[in-house]
Amino acid sequence: MGENVIKGEDYYLLKDLRFKIEGDEEGFSLCFWVYLMKSTTFSATLISQVDIGGNAPFLALNEKKILMLFPFISLHKEAPDPGKSAPLTELQHASMDTEFPLESWIHVGCRVSTDSVQLHIDGEIVAEKPVSSSFCKGSMSNSRTKITLVGSNMQGYVHDAKILPLNLSIKDHYHKDPPLLLSIDTSSASEIEEDSDGVWSIVGGKASCRRIFSLDVVLLNAFGQPVNKEVEITAALLYADNGSLVEKTSDGEAPLLTSYDGIEFPTYDRPSKLLNGRASFKLKISQLSSKCDNRLFCIRFEVPKLVGFPFLEVLSYPIRCISRTRTIRTFSVPFKRTPAAIHPTNGSQSCGFDDGSLKIHHNTVLEAKPSPSSKRVRLEQEKISAMEQLDGECSPHPLTANKAEGAFAKGLDGTHENTEDAGISPADYESKGVRNVALKNSGKSVSDLTIFKYCLGGLADRSHLLKEIVTSFSDEEILEFAHQVSIYTGCSHHRFQIMTAKRLIEEGRNAWNLISQNNPHVHWDCAVFEIEEQFKKISCCSTRPLSHQDFELLRRIAGCRDFLAQENFEKLWCWLYPVAFTLSSDWINKTWRSTSPKWIEGFITKEEAEYSLQGPRGLQEPGTFVLRFPTSRNWPHPDAGSLIVTYVGSDYTLHHRQVSSDYIYRDMDVKPLQDLLFTEPELSRLGRIMRIH
Repeated sequence: MGENVIKGEDYYLLKDLRFKIEGDEEGFSLCFWVYLMKSTTFSATLISQVDIGGNAPFLALNEKKILMLFPFISLHKEAPDPGKSAPLTELQHASMDTEFPLESWIHVGCRVSTDSVQLHIDGEIVAEKPVSSSFCKGSMSNSRTKITLVGSNMQGYVHDAKILPLNLSIKDHYHKDPPLLLSIDTSSASEIEEDSDGVWSIVGGKASCRRIFSLDVVLLNAFGQPVNKEVEITAALLYADNGSLVEKTSDGEAPLLTSYDGIEFPTYDRPSKLLNGRASFKLKISQLSSKCDNRLFCIRFEVPKLVGFPFLEVLSYPIRCISRTRTIRTFSVPFKRTPAAIHPTNGSQSCGFDDGSLKIHHNTVLEAKPSPSSKRVRLEQEKISAMEQLDGECSPHPLTANKAEGAFAKGLDGTHENTEDAGISPADYESKGVRNVALKNSGKSVSDLTIFKYCLGGLADRSHLLKEIVTSFSDEEILEFAHQVSIYTGCSHHRFQIMTAKRLIEEGRNAWNLISQNNPHVHWDCAVFEIEEQFKKISCCSTRPLSHQDFELLRRIAGCRDFLAQENFEKLWCWLYPVAFTLSSDWINKTWRSTSPKWIEGFITKEEAEYSLQGPRGLQEPGTFVLRFPTSRNWPHPDAGSLIVTYVGSDYTLHHRQVSSDYIYRDMDVKPLQDLLFTEPELSRLGRIMRIH
């Protein structure tokens, strides 16, 4: 454990450097790493050599920031006189040719022998000065002289300073234990624009407008190599001109926020841990430059347990936080544009899903008229209940050839004998982008064998078939396939799962590519941000983030722990995509966005819903209900993405009923979900969710 943490005692101020050198030594090497601040004034002595007669420079920087090494008092005749003051340039010395870098870790080696002094920078000799030994053979006059090397008050820090015998290599010391520093990986930045003046432009402000931007902070050694340490990094928003903290907004909101497990927190409450030497930040700025006298900001990243070490903090470029209308995110895979992206369930304009998916006029998704025994589709009823009985499984009924033939009877010319029964209105035949596929079968249609395989197969079989179908058939042929499956199975819910298959598969593949970056496994904490972004995009709701409990349930659905593999992501995606798509419908979207009261509290299990309806003396009063999405319904299950009402019945038992899909599939102007629920005589008040820990 101790080897994997940064020890504060490994770094100290230059003024605390101190070594005693015996006068009878024939030579030594002083090696150390030094980090000098830009606020240092020059010329200045870095290290002095002190004896009883006074002090003299040993290592210094002149006014041009040239590093100079001087002979040693007890060894060399050319050494500066401790009792006299003289300009540095008038003293004998060895010096480098270039300016000494500031605010950067530099390794300095000073090799002092009886006949020379050598200056080493980063393991290489940069200067050498021949000198004369001050020892006289047989003389004992200075054999007991002790010289102390003392660091100056110059603003700087030292790491791993050592006195070595001359037989040990300075270069070996240079490579052995390099110091650490924080750095911003600007190549990782996203949602940040750089203006012509070099200032970063970031969209911020109100919750509805501000944009998530990302930055990675890396812990490097002095060689620029990432170092994995058990370290937390915090971020703070400062004014770029004086480094003071930016105030909270007029609403009392922290100026810099981070998204953690789908929830916004002030950055000081949620440090980011290093993973393989890298800490990824997903940030939002709530304070606008225009609200702060048009001042520029910057972000300071630092190690909170080692505050005060300037090399363990790093500042971003100056930031101008602006407010403007959010644009649709761009992705690496170009989407096929259509004149208008129409939501296939309610005919409304979609939120940027213009990706070449099914071009379906909203009238074409009317339910097929079922047989009288169907429990799910009741279009012949003028008044449709908001809930329908939950069967537990909407599995296809085994069909004989005769039953299938009767369910999908055709005329001699291959057309449907009853277009109304087929669920296709006359207006659909003329709708733009949809051919009359129900009446005219193209030469390349899904075979009857494939249709029967789908109807009779399990979820794994259906998933495999759909992945093949969406890559081999046109949107029109897929629509016809969905229609036929709905008729053969007697369950119109299959239609929705098939029609969304292409988008679900394509967007899932693109999402995994964004998350994985070609890695077979991704740490869960690194994946949650993109998962949430995809969920918000599909659900058309950017104002409500997913909670920590939501992500924990998603992790359970995915079947992973700390790392997410593609197999785990596909399980998660096949559950989350249908849920998000359901929430994109206007009549449910408003309910999801509502926070007071919170009609849908998030992703919960059946057990948590039942537990929430338990009172101190048993069940709560009849009519109390909560809403949930069934965790056992993954695409392409016909009820994937459905919404379940769990409630206490008048018989004081728990019931589970599914919100009717008629409201999703029909093009009709309906009330918000919460209004529809209260039209049900069995429902009277909303319950509160209590999580099971």
